[in-house]
Amino acid sequence: MMGNMTGESSADQDLLKKLAVLEKESEQRKKAEQFTQAILNSLSAHIAILNEYGVIIETNRAWKNFAKANQMRMRPDTLGINYIDLCTSAAGTSSERAQEVADGIKQVLGGLIEEYAIDYPCHSPDEKRWFYMRVTRLQGSQPLKLVVSHENITALKTTEEALRKREAELEAQTVNLHEANLALKVLVKQREEDQREWEERVLLNVRNFILPHLEKLKKLRCDVTYRSHLDIVESHLNNIISPFLHRLSSGYLRLTPQEVQVAALVKEGKTTKAIAEVLGISTDAIDFHRKNLRKKLGLTHSKANLRTHLLSLAK
Repeated sequence: MMGNMTGESSADQDLLKKLAVLEKESEQRKKAEQFTQAILNSLSAHIAILNEYGVIIETNRAWKNFAKANQMRMRPDTLGINYIDLCTSAAGTSSERAQEVADGIKQVLGGLIEEYAIDYPCHSPDEKRWFYMRVTRLQGSQPLKLVVSHENITALKTTEEALRKREAELEAQTVNLHEANLALKVLVKQREEDQREWEERVLLNVRNFILPHLEKLKKLRCDVTYRSHLDIVESHLNNIISPFLHRLSSGYLRLTPQEVQVAALVKEGKTTKAIAEVLGISTDAIDFHRKNLRKKLGLTHSKANLRTHLLSLAK
């Protein structure tokens, strides 16, 4: 009798110890689960845990709150719902890529890829929203489990859209500015051409219709005062027609004043005889000046026409 009682007492003690161990392990698991749930609930992302079949076995507070706010036609925690089937059957304006998401989850479950990520629109009647979805395997879980997270990236998308809009505006402004610059260049070029044409006309008129008469007046017998006035008039006229002469003399500083005058008349198409009459010197002197002009302009060993070359300098 005493032996049986001792044996039963020993067996009871072993059983009690095992029960205590199991109870302690259960309590530890419970605390671990509570700790894990607390961590999940503290995250801003909407998180769901899927089993190896794609069924939702756990969600966090953000996920449940989103489901309640959007009045989903199922329990807010969506436990027991097959998430893959949910994506496949999705409909509406924000479900264009739902099938792509379902395929991505299947690839992670099948081990074809380590991670699947996508950003997608999820607009409501009241606001535009975008989310970033990420699907990964839960490390060390047996059997296999997946972690699905949805992070609200509306602020980022709104900023990106604003930047794209600003870039488009800047690009349009750049195009407009480029077109304005082209138009301005055309106007400037036209103005320069008009100015050259005006200079040529003034130069031609003065040379043809005024200076020859001045030269004849200077040859007449007149007093010093009269001759002085003629010189002043001639000086002022030369100042008026000076743009081409100034460009020519400043470009080739070795030209003498007489050579500059000859060059101007050659450019107008005057013959040697006509130039001699205008300047009141011999044709031999004009030929001498023409020879010096060709030499100083680098045309000595060239067949280039002197007048053509001078015309090119006026452009």
